[in-house]
Amino acid sequence: MRRAAALLLLAIACGKSAPPPETLSVPTTTTQPEGQPIRGPRVIFPDGFVVGVEVVADEESRAEGLMFRDQLRPDHGMLFVFPEDGEYAFWMKNTKIPLDMIWIESTRRIAHVKHDVPPCYVDDCPSYPPGARARYVLEVAAGVARRHGLKAGDVLRFEQTDGFVGR
Repeated sequence: MRRAAALLLLAIACGKSAPPPETLSVPTTTTQPEGQPIRGPRVIFPDGFVVGVEVVADEESRAEGLMFRDQLRPDHGMLFVFPEDGEYAFWMKNTKIPLDMIWIESTRRIAHVKHDVPPCYVDDCPSYPPGARARYVLEVAAGVARRHGLKAGDVLRFEQTDGFVGR
């Protein structure tokens, strides 16, 4: 009798169809909460948040960075690629938006995070050294790093960033 009841329950359970994929609560690493996929180069945080990045790998582009831009969406940023590991200080001259700066080792491990760096409109802007060696620096809108709990030691994932060589 028990065996027949168990077989009946098993048959009923197997006969049910799986819920549609949109009802499953599996985080995705390619789509943001707004539902728009991030295409092109991207950095993925440990919590699965995806940041579409503009990759700058030459000296002229790195020097300009995010200068003169009026806004930066929370799911976008700029990834600075350097030719070798080093201690790269950053500043905010002519940068109109507050930023979080994330220094990243060649192994994609975060070396240092500087939160809420303010814009600078004067000639003598302060410099922000990381106190750590890095190969990459990721700049995102101020508050993004804190909102996603980024800290030194976290490992980030890079996608579609191959082929950009720092010069």
